[in-house]
Amino acid sequence: MIVDTLSGAIQDIWPMLVIFLVVIIAIRISYIKINHERFIFYKEFLNLIFIIYVLLLFQLLTSTEMNTNSGLNIVPFTEIFRYEIGSKLFVFNVIGNIVIFIPFGYFVSGYVKASKVSHILFISVITSLTVELVQLQIGRSFDIDDILLNVTGSIIGFLLFIGLTAIKKHLPRFFQSDVFYNILCIVLFALALIYFTRTIGLGWF
Repeated sequence: MIVDTLSGAIQDIWPMLVIFLVVIIAIRISYIKINHERFIFYKEFLNLIFIIYVLLLFQLLTSTEMNTNSGLNIVPFTEIFRYEIGSKLFVFNVIGNIVIFIPFGYFVSGYVKASKVSHILFISVITSLTVELVQLQIGRSFDIDDILLNVTGSIIGFLLFIGLTAIKKHLPRFFQSDVFYNILCIVLFALALIYFTRTIGLGWF
């Protein structure tokens, strides 16, 4: 279900996504060339992935909701316990709200070089609170449970970042090199391109 939702979001915003990415890539390439910076593919790729993620997050959080309730919920766990565990609504509204913020926690932790939970906690609370307040103003609902779930996802993303960073330090030198991560991201880029073209129906691959 979550994958289907993601595919739907891509189909809805792919024209804007393509234009936005082409402009960003052109600006970034020009900046690197003009300022004689070193081009490291995997770092540029991850930056683009984060941009795509934020755009898709915006689409998912402002136009898709299976929760039929609207209004204001400020009592923690009211909505979480309303869903039957294992049901579609539970997967979408509970598991989905956690999973969707795991990349946020991971990417932001890497950007700010977070070393404590408190470093990501403040950012994730502010971000999720802002999302909920905006949703309330566009005819959707404000739900404290969504904030709790989003923050949980961000913390998982932070822990993932800390764990992978620790593992990386103990890997052989080649697996810590830019060459290895460039190769890995080129493969991921090819897979992402195949998925994207198939999702929007171009069928190039």
